Amino acid sequence: MKEILDAIQSQDSTAADFAALSLPESYRAITVHKDEAEMFAGLESRDKDPRESLHLDEVPVPELGPGEALVAVMASSVNYNSVWTSIFEPVSTFSFLERYGKLSELTKRHDLPYHVIGSDLAGVVLRTGPGVNAWNPGDEVVAHCLSVELESSDGHNDTMLDPEQRIWGFETNFGGLAEIALVKSNQLMPKPRHLSWEEAAAPGLVNSTAYRQLVSRNGAGMKQGDNVLIWGASGGLGSYATQFALAGGANPICVVSSPEKADICRAMGAEAVIDRNADGYKFWKDERTQDPKEWKRFGKRIREYTGGEDIDIVFEHPGRETFGASVYVTRKGGTITTCASTSGYMHEYDNRYLWMSLKRIIGSHFANYREAWEANRLIAKGKIHPTLSKTYTLEETGQAAHDVHRNAHQGKVGVLALAPREGLGVRDQDMREQHIDAINRFRNV
Repeated sequence: MKEILDAIQSQDSTAADFAALSLPESYRAITVHKDEAEMFAGLESRDKDPRESLHLDEVPVPELGPGEALVAVMASSVNYNSVWTSIFEPVSTFSFLERYGKLSELTKRHDLPYHVIGSDLAGVVLRTGPGVNAWNPGDEVVAHCLSVELESSDGHNDTMLDPEQRIWGFETNFGGLAEIALVKSNQLMPKPRHLSWEEAAAPGLVNSTAYRQLVSRNGAGMKQGDNVLIWGASGGLGSYATQFALAGGANPICVVSSPEKADICRAMGAEAVIDRNADGYKFWKDERTQDPKEWKRFGKRIREYTGGEDIDIVFEHPGRETFGASVYVTRKGGTITTCASTSGYMHEYDNRYLWMSLKRIIGSHFANYREAWEANRLIAKGKIHPTLSKTYTLEETGQAAHDVHRNAHQGKVGVLALAPREGLGVRDQDMREQHIDAINRFRNV
């Protein structure tokens, strides 16, 4: 790995130099183990500890197939799907790997007794397989996490509808929380030149997800002047939704859970910020009974920020805890876009407020290649910025996942893989200086 790192850090390395590098037989990777899939049986989700289930292992470099690339990972990040994998919820990801392994001789590689996780990366292409023409060894890249086969017609208008659509590093093996990753070449995008490795790795999954859910015609199709309710507006997803709303001329109403998180939203430029804990909102009386009076109180608070208007779009991702309130506060004809459901998948709401007011619920899951490319392009142009708050080493990934699981973080948390320290990989210092305050916004809280 030292030769690879030396080549990446040298300003004189060429594509031929990278192509001539010998690949190691193995690399370090964060894994979960199949024989531990029941280790948390009987525990509540909140009591399951990723530090116990995530391992730093030495694993073999996978075989490179057609249309694929091996990438030296300089940095990655932790998403909520990494937490789900680590606590084996809602199901063990080994069921995904077993199913994928049955698809073809090539996909059998993924069905292993260990799962290399992680759905983000920034790094350098080492090798490309047959049929790859757009990328070469030495290219500096980031990767989105959409893995598709595209052998069915169903996915050709929107690749998210491909019957074999999967999330790389969650439903496939050889993910980005490692020193080397295996990706399909159509997951690759140019690394933004003004960002460090860890900054470039942070937006990937959440930035693309927020773009589709809020901006794309496949999601809410946000327009200028829309009132957009954003739950968890300083978190991994919400911090990008807040930026998209502000950049697109909409009016974000940011919901957070602490004064510190409220300050972050204001630093991004949001004016309407609701601290749900300070205001004491309790949308559930008990485990099975919601409180419509709290929905109404919440709606009244929102209208104080909108000049009496109701919400056009709700950016929903907490799920069960907030969904009833989200449906209620949306205006007649408005839209609730939903993904993730980090507080629970079994949503409950009063359908009268949906059906009689002609509201729409849109399910949104990650992004297709074009949406991911557009979202990355906005990062590269300095229109949207990383929300990286803290960086861990690969050895500390369990603690990073634990912090995300406990919501003890702001924005995104990064993980250094091959990068020996933070701040490396910046190629455009002039552009970086133009945006340095925004780039560091989440670090400075």
